[in-house]
Amino acid sequence: MTTDENLLSSLSLQEEPPESIEREVLIRTALADQYASTAGPVGPLYVGFTPLGVSSVVPTSDESDFLAVHRSRVGRRAYPGSMPARLAGQLERTLETGRLGKLPVDLRQLTSFQRHVLEVTASIPPGEVRPYGWVAREMGNEGAVRAVGTALGRNPVPIAIPCHRVVRSDGAIGNYAFGSRMKRSLLEHEGMAEFDPMRFVGSDTTGVFCYPTCRHARRITRQHRVEFPNPARAESAGYRPCKVCRPV
Repeated sequence: MTTDENLLSSLSLQEEPPESIEREVLIRTALADQYASTAGPVGPLYVGFTPLGVSSVVPTSDESDFLAVHRSRVGRRAYPGSMPARLAGQLERTLETGRLGKLPVDLRQLTSFQRHVLEVTASIPPGEVRPYGWVAREMGNEGAVRAVGTALGRNPVPIAIPCHRVVRSDGAIGNYAFGSRMKRSLLEHEGMAEFDPMRFVGSDTTGVFCYPTCRHARRITRQHRVEFPNPARAESAGYRPCKVCRPV
């Protein structure tokens, strides 16, 4: 039983309230969620929400699938409803731009570590990828790579917070809670049909090296492109790390 359910069960009423009133109270106090369907970047989505913001995103057209995933990740019951116009507009912008932006998210069931992982992940721009180790390093905890992967696997608001943009350090696509095919489809939608097998790319005109999908790396012309297997090799050659993608 979740904390919210324990609170609910501790309330003593002389008479059982009508179901409609109980539901309204739970929704207004954010002890239960509402949900609605919408179009996503690569297919239909079900989206859970509370007065605090979007609480779950599930890429599916099956309502029962959504309810099962929502319950397992959020821990609260959910009722069908209409998303408030302002929140719907913010969600639409997030799905169109690929950036979380001002979309409020309700992540109160997560630990502070999990929320920090998602905060860092939300900073990865659309059309770019980063390895799990990068997320751990940005958090100031380089040894937490495995824990980062676990937190991303439990992300209740995928796509809005783009855990699909985190890949393995060898360039392999890596795991995804909704399957590697869905992850690849999301990345292809953002213009990444293939991954560069080299881990770092430098420009011999600027002396800067980046992750291959960094927007600056993509501007490097073929004749000025230099590839490195690791940051140490790049730095020993006199190149400095990009201040945008921060490869080291």
